[in-house]
Amino acid sequence: MKAYFLTGTDTGIGKTTVACALLAKARQQGRSTLGLKPVAAGCEPTPEGLRNSDALQLQAVSTIKLSYPEVNPVALAEPLSPHLAARAAGRRLTIFQLTGHVRSGLMHRADLTLVEGAGGWRVPLSDRELLSGLPKDLKMPVVLVVGMRLGCLNHAVLTAEAIIKDGLRLAGWVANQTDPEMQAVEDNLATLRAMLPGPCLGFIPYQLETDPEIMAAHLDISPLIG
Repeated sequence: MKAYFLTGTDTGIGKTTVACALLAKARQQGRSTLGLKPVAAGCEPTPEGLRNSDALQLQAVSTIKLSYPEVNPVALAEPLSPHLAARAAGRRLTIFQLTGHVRSGLMHRADLTLVEGAGGWRVPLSDRELLSGLPKDLKMPVVLVVGMRLGCLNHAVLTAEAIIKDGLRLAGWVANQTDPEMQAVEDNLATLRAMLPGPCLGFIPYQLETDPEIMAAHLDISPLIG
């Protein structure tokens, strides 16, 4: 069983897209997979309750089929930082609460489990806690999604430094091109390979279609699975 916390250099850089592609790659290799989204802000009302598109994608691509509340136990309506979305909903979130939910998911012992965060590494969960406290509490290694656009080098290095400062291992990183007009992509990739203290799991070029089965071809999960 291998489990990782998946974070990103920012919001809107394709964390879920990459998570689904990593899970698809593992499934293509005959492995069991599970994607979890402990807290999601920006959920739509449905007859079954609030639903988040990212969590639904993770649920769909996972080979271990859990109910929606097991995949996404904390669903918040407002598309805001978790602490603000929770405040708008009259709720207070804690690391202790989320840790219990994730541990329940880990009991299914998938060959590869990815626990997707919200926003970037230091996003607030409440007035007192950051979401980065969740993988820290679980002692979970981290996979970093780098949104390939201008400014990505600074964001990636700072995030990696914060992960290591928290006593966690950067198990790998994926470069996901979010800007189709980004200049010097290869040079930026070379810089990231030289500066980030973890293996590159792949580079996903910009594409309009985000089919995880297709995007999986750009990834190497051997550093994660062994």
